[in-house]
Amino acid sequence: MSIVLELPDRLLVKLKELSDSRNISLEEAILEAIYEYVEEMDPEMRSEMYLKLCEKYLRDAKELLSKGDYVQAGEKLWGAAAQIVKAVAARRGIVLDSHAKLWDFVASLRVELNDPDIGRQWSVANSLHKNFYEAQVSPELVKDYAEDVRKFVDKLKLLITK
Repeated sequence: MSIVLELPDRLLVKLKELSDSRNISLEEAILEAIYEYVEEMDPEMRSEMYLKLCEKYLRDAKELLSKGDYVQAGEKLWGAAAQIVKAVAARRGIVLDSHAKLWDFVASLRVELNDPDIGRQWSVANSLHKNFYEAQVSPELVKDYAEDVRKFVDKLKLLITK
């Protein structure tokens, strides 16, 4: 189920300021604000929230790739990768609220699973995030990297469904 919300402009401005200050998407800022309001949200529900956002970003990326908007698609792919990492962490009762914490958690997953591809795939997602600001990655590489991010997401999804 999904819903469409119309929010007052003043509230949207505040949420946009929050998203900018935390370097997260507006959608994630809204979900975080909802989470903070509903503090009793359990780790499983928080994990599901991040998983749903991950899946949305993957759908958005696919659509943007089909339109040839590789910069925006790459940013959505980065968002999907970050959300799946947060989903795994949330399922374990861990909150990741900075880029450094995301990197540390991915490094711990790499060790836990003895899978060096996790680190490489995460780095690919991060290169797409950087590309959002610098637009240096070729369309062919963005398409290749999209597949790496999908593999990363699929691999981490298994940690949630166990």
